[in-house]
Amino acid sequence: MINEPQIINEALSETHEQLAAADRPSEDGLLEIDISGLPAGELVKWLEDMVLIREFEEALEPLTLSGKIPGSVHQASGQEAVAVGVVRALRPGDIVASPHRPHHHALAKGLTPRAVMAELWGRATGCAGGRGGTMHLIDFSLGYFGSNGIVGAALGIAMGAALAAKLRQNGQVCVGFFGDGGANTGRTWEFVNFATVEKLPLIVVCENNQYAVETWIRREMVGGTIAERAIGFGLPASQVDGQDIAAVYAATVEARERAAAGGGPTFIEAVTYRYRGHNTGEVINYRTEDEVEHWRATRDPVERLRSSLERLGQLRPGQFEEIVAGASAVVQDSIEFSESSPVPDPATAGDRVLVTPFDEKGLA
Repeated sequence: MINEPQIINEALSETHEQLAAADRPSEDGLLEIDISGLPAGELVKWLEDMVLIREFEEALEPLTLSGKIPGSVHQASGQEAVAVGVVRALRPGDIVASPHRPHHHALAKGLTPRAVMAELWGRATGCAGGRGGTMHLIDFSLGYFGSNGIVGAALGIAMGAALAAKLRQNGQVCVGFFGDGGANTGRTWEFVNFATVEKLPLIVVCENNQYAVETWIRREMVGGTIAERAIGFGLPASQVDGQDIAAVYAATVEARERAAAGGGPTFIEAVTYRYRGHNTGEVINYRTEDEVEHWRATRDPVERLRSSLERLGQLRPGQFEEIVAGASAVVQDSIEFSESSPVPDPATAGDRVLVTPFDEKGLA
């Protein structure tokens, strides 16, 4: 009989074997990425966006454990290339909807660190007025149609927005993110099926960080990849390296062009990895530190882009350290802003709840 630790170790070994890349590793162990086809003048800004997300996410755990941020949050450290790679391939008016791990999507879409951080603190200056918290970020003015904690539901919001875009013929393309856990949720595939039947301008992005809370994907799913499952619904589907911003960007550009031309939805499975637990404060006993360090050493999305830019002379010596310092200062500013911001006025609790006035006696 095989005991549980042996099963876990065998699973982790298989994970590493499956994710051994065909890419040639560089001397420092990082797997190289090809950025030759990317807009060269924008790549340093992409790196800045990714570093800002990393600094933002890494600042959250002590804030939640100390009680300054109520409850816990879901960090996306390690998943930056998916958010930035997808959003950079979109047009400004395009729409994005996120699941319960949304900070990186929101920041990539243009929400300010102050607006996001203040929302996490539950302050009136937050993007939802302090009413939503970590899982309910939103800014319609930026085309960010929000995040929510229902597994797979963000895809339904994006699908609805895509239906509206098709009816209005306004050229918008919509992106719905969900995680690998959502790949085993029925509503996800109902949204995919409807979007395919109606040829909606929708990009379906499965952010596969390989753990649905604590469950490794190969323990909950058989029959090939998530992308292969999607093919059965009749739409183009592919799996990409979610730690390679160039691969994510290229796949999204193609998907957007198809959607804008009336070709219907595309499914992208981006294989990525979260460095932190499912939520802050989690006791992680379902994977090893060696596995996490393996991902950091060989596939860290920030370091892979940094390395490529330095190799091609697009990042001068010391510039990366300046970027990190600048991002850290911005995050610290967002913390100080949030701490000094007021909590929502209880008298406004009913605001934005109903469009028409409500009479609790039923006489209105």
